[in-house]
Amino acid sequence: MTAVDPIRVMVIDDSAFSRRTITRMLESSPLIEVVDFARDGEEALRKALENPVDLITLDLEMPRMDGFTFLRILMAKHPTPVIVISGRADDQDVFKALDLGAVDFVAKPTSRATPELATIEAELVRRVLAVQDLRIDKVRDRIAHPPTTQLQSTPCNDLALVAIGASTGGPAALSQLFGSFSEPPPFGFAVAQHMPEGFTRGFAARLDRLTCFDVREARHGDEPRPGQILLAPGGSHMEFEALSGRVVTRLAPRTGSDKYAPSVDRLFHSCAKHFGADLLAVVLTGMGDDGTRGARRVKEAGGNVIAESEESAVIFGMPKQAISAGAVDAVLPLRDIPGAIQAGVENADERPAEDRG
Repeated sequence: MTAVDPIRVMVIDDSAFSRRTITRMLESSPLIEVVDFARDGEEALRKALENPVDLITLDLEMPRMDGFTFLRILMAKHPTPVIVISGRADDQDVFKALDLGAVDFVAKPTSRATPELATIEAELVRRVLAVQDLRIDKVRDRIAHPPTTQLQSTPCNDLALVAIGASTGGPAALSQLFGSFSEPPPFGFAVAQHMPEGFTRGFAARLDRLTCFDVREARHGDEPRPGQILLAPGGSHMEFEALSGRVVTRLAPRTGSDKYAPSVDRLFHSCAKHFGADLLAVVLTGMGDDGTRGARRVKEAGGNVIAESEESAVIFGMPKQAISAGAVDAVLPLRDIPGAIQAGVENADERPAEDRG
C-alpha cells in the first residue's frame, strides 16, 4: 500500500444488511476500497490468508468460528490490522479482542442491524484511514512478548501525579504499562484514552482486575490518590480544579467542535496548572497531535514529559508530534516507561542525539 493507493478492506459480518451498510460507509471515502466480504470466521480466515488485505472490519459474534478464534489464528499466521465493530453491551469482548491483536474498535449504536448503524460513518472512516500510519509488527510484538518484569515500587522522585494520554493502540499499551508494577507507587495517575462513551467504565474495571492499581472511571470531585488511576469517561473531558483546599476532578461535556473526548490536551493543561513541577506527563501511541499543546504547557509549568518511541508505538503520530514540538524530556520504548516513571524522568533520558532537539 502506497500513499496514493486506496486502503483495501475486507468486511466480516454475518448480517447481509450490516455488510452492505459498512461497505457503503467505507466507500464514501475515495481512499478506501472494500475488496472482499465474509459471513463467518472460517470463510474470513480462508480469504484473509489466500488474498491478504490492508485492513479487516470484524463483528465478533459469528457462526462456525467466533471473532476471538479468528484473531488468534490471523495474528499468528498473517498479522493484519483489524478494527472491531461492536455494540456497547459487549465492552469486555472488545477489550479481549484488543488483547488478541485488534488495533481499534468502533461502537455500534445498537447491537441489531438497523439503519442507526450508519451514524458511525465518520468515526469508522477516520479510524480506517489511520491504518496508513499503523505498524502491525508492533501489535504482533506485544502479543508475542508480553511484559514479564514486575517493578518494585521504589520511586526516587517527588511526583504528585502522572498524566497519560493515548489513542489507537492505547488500551493494550496501558495494560502493559500498569501491568509492569508489582505494587502501586505513592502517587496517582490520570488517564485520557480516546474511547467512545460507554466503554471506559468497563476498561477501568478490567485494569482494576488485572493490575495492582485501584482503577476507576473518574467522577466529579474525585481527588487523585496514591496508587489510584482515574480514567477519563469516554465522551467527556477530565480536568482538575481547586475546591476547598483540595485538587479534584471536573468533568466537562463534549461540544460539537471537539475532535477528541476525552482530550489529552485539556487533561495536560489542567494538570500543569495544579501540579506544576510535581507532574509527569506521558504521551503514548495514537494518531494525530492530541497532547502536543498540553505537553508544552507541562514543560512551561516545570513538569516533565515522556513520549513513547517509534520502536514500540503502534501509531507514532501523537508521540512524534510532541517530540517535534520540543516538548519532551525523554523518548522511550513502552517497556522502559514504567521504570522511568519510578526513577524520575531525569534519570531516563536515553534518546538518540537526533531526537533531543
